[in-house]
Amino acid sequence: MAAIAIAGRARARAAGSGAAALERRFHWWCLGPTLIVLGVVTLLPTLYLLATSLTPLNLTRPATQWDFSHPFRNFAFLLSDGRLHGSLWVQLKLSFWTVSLQLLLGFGVALLLNLRSRTLEALRTVFLIPMVLPPIVVAIIWKVLYTPDISPVHWAMASLGWPLPTLITHPSYALGAIIVADIWEWFPFTMLMILAGLQVLPEEQVDAARIDGAGPWQLTVYVVLPFLRGVLLVAGLFRLIDSIKAFPLIFILTDGGPGTVTEVTNYYSYVQAFNFSQLGYSSAITVILVSLTVIASAFIVRAVGWETSRE
Repeated sequence: MAAIAIAGRARARAAGSGAAALERRFHWWCLGPTLIVLGVVTLLPTLYLLATSLTPLNLTRPATQWDFSHPFRNFAFLLSDGRLHGSLWVQLKLSFWTVSLQLLLGFGVALLLNLRSRTLEALRTVFLIPMVLPPIVVAIIWKVLYTPDISPVHWAMASLGWPLPTLITHPSYALGAIIVADIWEWFPFTMLMILAGLQVLPEEQVDAARIDGAGPWQLTVYVVLPFLRGVLLVAGLFRLIDSIKAFPLIFILTDGGPGTVTEVTNYYSYVQAFNFSQLGYSSAITVILVSLTVIASAFIVRAVGWETSRE
């Protein structure tokens, strides 16, 4: 009897391991096409970008495409390119202000929409409109609002005796004008993420804090914000990555001007590639920009992991 029982258990283990192996193979068969597509559309262009960054490729001189005689010439020139350094500073200012203010505005609106009110629930859809519009449409809307001859905002302010300057052509206001437009377009994203976090906030924590005498400010600072720290970090990460891709607004509103006041790094890369035909140098700029983005993202992801482990 003991031998029969042992044999039965062995057969059960063999059947179980066979089923597990079959399940693993099935998972790989399902994942295979997706991994192949990702490799084709992501890995191959990335490898081509890296290869191009090591060449002096110029669109007017196709023979330079595979010239690897001085592979680090583009990266050496990056160190002395003052215009690139200026674009990095503009990018830093744009990312800092847009991400910070989108998180702040999204948090405030999410707190408001989390209140129990039918009117506020109906307003949620209205707040989502900027985010679902195509970026080019958003840029055209703000182009109209910033153009004095056709702008209702300029007309209204002038009729009140407070005429506005042409914001997108003024060196002191052009970057701020783009920041405002970007905040309007994307704060609904942070609002949605924070609102989702608020709706899973344990009521017991809130009730306990109220019993201890906490007011709205104390609740926000000592209960809500600590609970949402991970959500805020993730929302900030996504918005940081998107802020580095803020191309349509700059292209439509200012074309990088006046001068280079609104020329961020990805726009400078575009100028090098399509205005000056320096595709090799443009690729080197893009490699540096992607590397900086990955490093910043890694720090934020690590912070999110640390927060998760604490909880």
